[in-house]
Amino acid sequence: MITVSKLTKSFTTKILFENVSVIFSEGNRYGLTGPNGAGKSTFMKILQNAEQATSGEVSIPNRVGILRQDQFMFDKRKIIDTVLMGNKILWSALEERDQLCSQTELTDEMGMRLAELEVTIGEEDGYTAEYKAAKLLEGIGIPEEKHYELMETLPTDLKFRVLIVQALFGEPNALLLDEPTNYLDMQSIQWLENNLLQYKGTLIVISHDRHFLNSVCTHIADIDYETIVIYPGNYDAMVIAKVQAREQLEAQNKAKSKKIEQLQDFVNKFGAGTRSSQAQSRKKEIERLQITELKKSNIQRPFIRFEIEKPSGREALKVKNISKMYEQPDGSILEVINNLSFEILRGDKVGVVGNNGLGKTTLLRMIYGDLNPDEGSIQLGYEVSTGYFPQDYKSEIQSKSGFNAFEWLEGFSKEEGSEVLRNYLGRMLFSGDDALKKVDSLSGGESARLLIAKLMLLKNNFLILDEPTNHLDIEAVSALSEGIKNFPGTVIFVSHDRDLISNAANKIISFKKDSIEFYPGSYDEYLFSSSNRDTDNKTTKHNTKKSKNKKSNDSVYEDL
Repeated sequence: MITVSKLTKSFTTKILFENVSVIFSEGNRYGLTGPNGAGKSTFMKILQNAEQATSGEVSIPNRVGILRQDQFMFDKRKIIDTVLMGNKILWSALEERDQLCSQTELTDEMGMRLAELEVTIGEEDGYTAEYKAAKLLEGIGIPEEKHYELMETLPTDLKFRVLIVQALFGEPNALLLDEPTNYLDMQSIQWLENNLLQYKGTLIVISHDRHFLNSVCTHIADIDYETIVIYPGNYDAMVIAKVQAREQLEAQNKAKSKKIEQLQDFVNKFGAGTRSSQAQSRKKEIERLQITELKKSNIQRPFIRFEIEKPSGREALKVKNISKMYEQPDGSILEVINNLSFEILRGDKVGVVGNNGLGKTTLLRMIYGDLNPDEGSIQLGYEVSTGYFPQDYKSEIQSKSGFNAFEWLEGFSKEEGSEVLRNYLGRMLFSGDDALKKVDSLSGGESARLLIAKLMLLKNNFLILDEPTNHLDIEAVSALSEGIKNFPGTVIFVSHDRDLISNAANKIISFKKDSIEFYPGSYDEYLFSSSNRDTDNKTTKHNTKKSKNKKSNDSVYEDL
């Protein structure tokens, strides 16, 4: 159980939450929600004792699993050891035991200490710890042959997976997970969901993945109106309850205001006459009818509307027999795409799905023209103009170090004046002085919203989006979904956000370990079709990803 008592956190003039008292009970799984800037990560850091509250107290269990956000802090550690470090008691005992065992001579006191350490290791299941850690690593996609290599050998996304396993390891009494679905593909998200559904302790998780919150959470702890309110049920249930509660308060206030107005009219008419005693009674009733103060919500939703300068031809993209190969570290050649062909028509919204490392980013980079296929051709249609949202968008924005958000966007304008640019920035929640924020200091969510503002400004008729939802909050993801659906042009986008793909895509390209499938229908239809593959004739399969030396694809860790 986690107990929060009279907690307040403020920064100069901004109050995130004030005098909050809540209890997070054992056996419940809480989604911590609220818009970017509401204080979710700050609250999580306070629970982790990584940041001080302005006032108040927090009580947490002794054994807590925490998802670390620094993917590089364990670079010099073995992968398996990084996981074992999730159990602090066990890891401390193992380290001390190894240190004592390295001594050339042992005193009686040292021997006694070794015996005590062996008891601790036994109590913490230390003799099966590596086996349990290995099973968790394999479950989330880290193969056995990598477990004793250093963390620095892994790319960032797989380092993050190891840190998730570290948090889960050691049967913690509480789990504190901040955006655990970042960098995860759908298969890994499903694995994480299954593990969390079996977890018996207290879970508090921050996520922008609506589907994930709906699947995992038994309760929602919503940060808004400078407080934290706990709602039973998943995210969708919270939204309904929150809207109803707000509407009820507004209706009560409206009824009270009408009653007060009627009572005040009576007092004004008869306050000094023969009915003054009745007027005094009305005055007391007015005092009792207190209007409930409705604080302003923190929720801000961007307005995303992609427009086009001119439409493209009917055939927006034609991909014919393309192949792409990469040289692996051992010198062998891995073919990630082999003889792939498909067509995209004007107005199509194509969702690209599949595990990391199978070639999704490679395909988008080739369509954009940033990378050439080894074989075959990619032909854009008549009057097609492309706008690109790269996976490493933050580094692209920060490449113009020293610029503020307005200046950065101004660099892409043609004839638009400052008022038009301010309008685009305002739509993406850069109002007032926020438009003058330096791009170097922008958060991941702010960087993503600034790049979306650029795409709206340029008005291209073909958008290529590589994981655009990373670091966006739920409101922004919902706005992006509507923006894609209502866009009169063509979109191809990679995403692991199942709600976005289900709501926005009308065609699917699915990357699998040994094939790529092009499906001319929605994601839900594709999933249904996949379960009945033998009788479905709509799907065109392309054999792909065949290593020249038949080495397993699991050895490739780049998100190609």
